[in-house]
Amino acid sequence: MILIVLFLLHWYFSLFCQSFFLHRYAAHQMFSMNKFWERFFYVFTWICQGSSYLSPRAYAILHRMHHAYSDTPKDPHSPHHTENLFTMMWKTKNIYNDYFSFKLKPEDRFSKDVPDWGKFDLFADSMTVRVGWGVFYVLIYVLSISVFELPGTHWWMYFLLPIHFLMGPVHGAIVNWSGHKYGYANFDNNDMSKNSLLLDVLMLGELFQNNHHKLPNRANFAVKWYEFDPTYPVVKLLHASGIIRLRTA
Repeated sequence: MILIVLFLLHWYFSLFCQSFFLHRYAAHQMFSMNKFWERFFYVFTWICQGSSYLSPRAYAILHRMHHAYSDTPKDPHSPHHTENLFTMMWKTKNIYNDYFSFKLKPEDRFSKDVPDWGKFDLFADSMTVRVGWGVFYVLIYVLSISVFELPGTHWWMYFLLPIHFLMGPVHGAIVNWSGHKYGYANFDNNDMSKNSLLLDVLMLGELFQNNHHKLPNRANFAVKWYEFDPTYPVVKLLHASGIIRLRTA
C-alpha cells in the first residue's frame, strides 16, 4: 500500500506543478509572483517531477506554439499529425530539446517574459541528476518490496517505475493526445480540442482543453456547471494568501 500512496503522491504533485507553474504561470502568465516564489516553485517542480523535470522556459515556448498552431502541421504536439502516441511524444521531445539547448530560436511572441533560470535548468537537466532521481525511485521500491517486504507491496509494482522515470512527459502525452481526440466540445475553436470530463479526475483540470483553447488566459479551466477544475481552488487560495496575484481580466 505504501508504494501505491507514493505513486499517487508523485503523480498528483508532479501534475500540479505542471498545471500550476509550467502551464498557467510560465506559459500563460495567468498570475504573477515575486522572484522568491518563482524560484521556490522552480525547485518545488524539480522535486516533484524528479527525473522528468521540464524546463519552464522550454515548456512555455512549446505550449505557446501549440496554441498558435493548434492541430496544424506546425503544432509541436498534435495527435492529428503524428502516427501514434509514441511518435507524438518523440516529436515533442526533439522540439523541446532544440529550444532547451538554444539550438532553435523561438519567435519573440513565444519567448516574451517566460521565466528563465538557466543555471538551475542546466543542473536539473543533467544526466547525473536525472539518473540520481531514477536510482532513488528504484531504491525505494527495492527496499519496500524485496528487502523489508512491507505489507501490501508486490513484485508487479516494479512496473510502476517507468512512469516515475517519465512522469512529466507522461502527463503531457495524456493531455495532448486525449485532450485533442476524445470528449466533447463547448466551443468551436477551429481545432480538434476536446473536454475529456471522465478522464480529468486524473489530470487536475488539464483535460478541459476545449475550454482552455477558447479562453486561454482564464485561470479556471471549467466552464459548465458540471465541470470542475481541481487546480483552480488552489490557485485562489494562493492568491488569497498573497503568494500569487491573479490577472484582472
